[in-house]
Amino acid sequence: METYGGRRNQAERDAVTVETGYALCSALFAAAVLFGAVAGPALLFELPGIVETLLLRAGLLIAPVVFAARVISVLVRFRRERPQPSQPGRTNPDS
Repeated sequence: METYGGRRNQAERDAVTVETGYALCSALFAAAVLFGAVAGPALLFELPGIVETLLLRAGLLIAPVVFAARVISVLVRFRRERPQPSQPGRTNPDS
């Protein structure tokens, strides 16, 4: 951004788009791997009814939580890495 509070240029909009796509794809992958690790045995093996139900429900509960946590953590980290605009009369945070 050229000025504080100004409009974003094309490069900044592209960076936001790429980072959002990365956050969603990596979160989907992490949630799928975790669901497979937790609920996979219930889907692959013949387990007692209560164990199978608990594993499936645990996988269905944990996967969306991991998805949301991953998206939030990636986007928050991206937001922090943006350079801060310089403010006349104040100490530059990079100095």
